[in-house]
Amino acid sequence: MSQITTDAIEQRTIRKITLRLIPFLFLLYIIAYLDRVNIGYAALDMNQDLGITSEVFGAVAGIFFLGYFLFEVPSNILLNRLGARVWIARILVTWGIVVVLTGFVQSAGYLYVLRFLLGVAEAGFFPGIVLYITFWFPGKERGRAIALFMTAIAASQIIGAPLSTWLMTNIHWFGLEGWRWMFILEGLPAVLLGIVTYFYLIDRPEKAKWLTKEEKDWLIQELNKERETRSQSPSHSTKGNLQALKNPKVWYLAIIYSTLGIGQLAIAFWLPTILKDLSSSLSTIQIGLIAMLPNIAAAVAMVLWARRSDRTGERYMHAAIPALIGAAGLLMMGFMPNPVLSMVMLTIAMVGMYCFFGPFWALSSIYLGEAAVIGIAVINSIGNLGGFLGPYGMGMITERTGSVQIGILFLGASVLISAIMVLMIRMKERRTTADVNQPPQVKI
Repeated sequence: MSQITTDAIEQRTIRKITLRLIPFLFLLYIIAYLDRVNIGYAALDMNQDLGITSEVFGAVAGIFFLGYFLFEVPSNILLNRLGARVWIARILVTWGIVVVLTGFVQSAGYLYVLRFLLGVAEAGFFPGIVLYITFWFPGKERGRAIALFMTAIAASQIIGAPLSTWLMTNIHWFGLEGWRWMFILEGLPAVLLGIVTYFYLIDRPEKAKWLTKEEKDWLIQELNKERETRSQSPSHSTKGNLQALKNPKVWYLAIIYSTLGIGQLAIAFWLPTILKDLSSSLSTIQIGLIAMLPNIAAAVAMVLWARRSDRTGERYMHAAIPALIGAAGLLMMGFMPNPVLSMVMLTIAMVGMYCFFGPFWALSSIYLGEAAVIGIAVINSIGNLGGFLGPYGMGMITERTGSVQIGILFLGASVLISAIMVLMIRMKERRTTADVNQPPQVKI
């Protein structure tokens, strides 16, 4: 077979796979992230109805990540044993049921239990999707496929903000409050899509009837080559994995990711409340519409900044600068009495924090070397703890001080720590390079 023919088969196969899988996986992640953070919009009415304080709300929002953290590894083990298609379908159905049940809670105690169970139910979803992508996309196409999938984070906020607030304002069937119907109506799609997932997704290319024999043969051959290469790599040995867990670089990067996550995830949950605090005259729907703006800016900037980092090949400053911008935006917002200026600072902060992620993960792969395989999983798992510390810390400070702005200063200080730690890596790398390039000293 000529090279031209092979190239044509490759392009045709990748195009088919992308169109068949990525839009559907993108939709699943939108639903997942929306069901994770929609409690922030519910809080506009729910907290008063259930008598929930700021501190309790922060703990309720953050406890999701404890369940996620504790059950991520067991979920991944079961995913590998039962297959990605079956396990992803199970995840969708169970988390959808938990979200629907959240619409019937009568106290903060029930909320604690259901939010923890939501974390347990969703644990393994993101790594499960990434694993599924590796079953279908060769290595050189995998990064772009994952990037397309992950843009659903911003899309879920852009879509979810006006949708959630509209449901809360307009749906009051059978005498139930709007925030309850928001949970019910946004949880049902996960259950339905879980059923669709079981029949729509196919575990392996060998079973894909929508690929021709030529396309299947090329894809299977490419994937088998990569598996053989990986199986011979020392980074995939048990010894290599244990060494990665003992590697201080892994834990250093995990702290960076966690401190950044404290700010980013707290804002994700507290954004509606922050906007309400900026102007008490805003209606629930207006808050949802305004919440779209910083997310749109962050999504566009995230893509452009990642492209710039890829083009230049530089990772350290491309991670540190956004973290510094994110910290500066939050810290300045904490001192801003003017609502318009506060909104500008909030947008700048979100742009910075979103732009951090792409270069950071690329930096992690470079910095860890062979330890990256298991190291990145550890970083992601530990980093999720920031999702508990951020919302809870924000709620506790707001409750004790009576000021949302002081809570925002706490978030800004946390993001600043992540920026400083990235800069310290850069300084260490530069010193190491200088020492290597320096001519040896002659002792007299």
